Amino acid sequence: MPKMKTHSGAKKRFKVTGSGKVKRNQSKLRHIAGSKTKKQKRHLRPSLVVDAAEHKRIERLLVI
Repeated sequence: MPKMKTHSGAKKRFKVTGSGKVKRNQSKLRHIAGSKTKKQKRHLRPSLVVDAAEHKRIERLLVI
């Protein structure tokens, strides 16, 4: 049986922490950022842990 390949798009967007949680960056900060306030952009900066409902699906993409 061949090895499973990691989903190329997912490996660029998600990182696995040491405890096994999956981190992701927030959206809406790549372009058209001039119309957003400093506060909006500042709050979009930190990364978040993936929601429990999506966790299993993303782990499957990352072949964990």
